[in-house]
Amino acid sequence: MTSQCYRFIVTGRVQGVYFRQSTADQARQLGLSGWVRNLPDGRVEGLASGPDPALSALKTWLERGPARARVDDLQWMPDEPYSGSGFEVRR
Repeated sequence: MTSQCYRFIVTGRVQGVYFRQSTADQARQLGLSGWVRNLPDGRVEGLASGPDPALSALKTWLERGPARARVDDLQWMPDEPYSGSGFEVRR
């Protein structure tokens, strides 16, 4: 199965609501690699790499986020292949 890579930016109430860790947990459960981090402007950015079905599942999850989050917008853009392994929360 071929691997795809997407960069995502989530806008809304997404900082201080366990968004990064929840995203990493979801991505790991789906077998994806990549990273997620807070942006200075209050958004969350990440990169996810893996098979299409897992990426689709993560995208669907990101549209809602964890319980205390409020997602106003999700940008989901194809990106260059990711060479790392695992899924990390970046500072």
